[in-house]
Amino acid sequence: MTSQLPLQGKVAIVTGSSRGIGAGLAFELARRGAKVTIVFTSPKSEASAKGVASRIAALKNGSEATIVQADLRQIEAPDKIVAATREAFGDNIDILVNNAGVLAAKTIAETTADDYAAIFDVNVRAPLLMTKAVVPYLRAPGRIINLSSVGAREAFESLAIYSASKAAVEGLTRGLAADLGHAGHTVNAVGPSPTESDMLGDVPSEFVERQLKETPVQHRCGTVDDIAQIVAWLSDESSRWVSGQTISASGGYLML
Repeated sequence: MTSQLPLQGKVAIVTGSSRGIGAGLAFELARRGAKVTIVFTSPKSEASAKGVASRIAALKNGSEATIVQADLRQIEAPDKIVAATREAFGDNIDILVNNAGVLAAKTIAETTADDYAAIFDVNVRAPLLMTKAVVPYLRAPGRIINLSSVGAREAFESLAIYSASKAAVEGLTRGLAADLGHAGHTVNAVGPSPTESDMLGDVPSEFVERQLKETPVQHRCGTVDDIAQIVAWLSDESSRWVSGQTISASGGYLML
């Protein structure tokens, strides 16, 4: 049973998990036995979040799901998410996946200070504050996984703020790994290339087409499951000696 359900008894939080990559991550962690908090932002996403929770309930493997609405642009959102998780599953949290993210394609001439805040508040500040809120309840050895992007290390026109935010996530990942390693916790990042999800529609098509041509594995986009398998492994005991790293989940697009 342990090999079939390696995350049995674990409690996970996945932000931005009502749809797309986040929904796939939440489901895969539950498929491996974890109890999962599904976080969604707007009321219109509640039905989707309930749908993910229903899929998890249908697994009938001992995993569970709870849903919580929280806008990660708000400073108090992380505390709300942690409180909902503790109410549903108790005081121990084992896994945090900072998946929620936003993207906007704008030239520097079009960019405003509000655009900067809108992206950095969700993509950088929220993972920092989520980690701070979780740490007092993080059961050793805890696992924190941040979602980055190949854009953190690749230059794309009109995506300077997004790329900068993901580069900041990778720096944050390394710093948190140093801060939290003494307790046995690991902190890593996963950097997908274009992945079949709702956000892919926000990426200019010419960038996607160029990346696919330069992706060695089948010249295709990633799938949600491609990313979920990596995140699930980083959540597992078998990844215990990996920390402060960014895994490029890109089919070989970035070989750094």
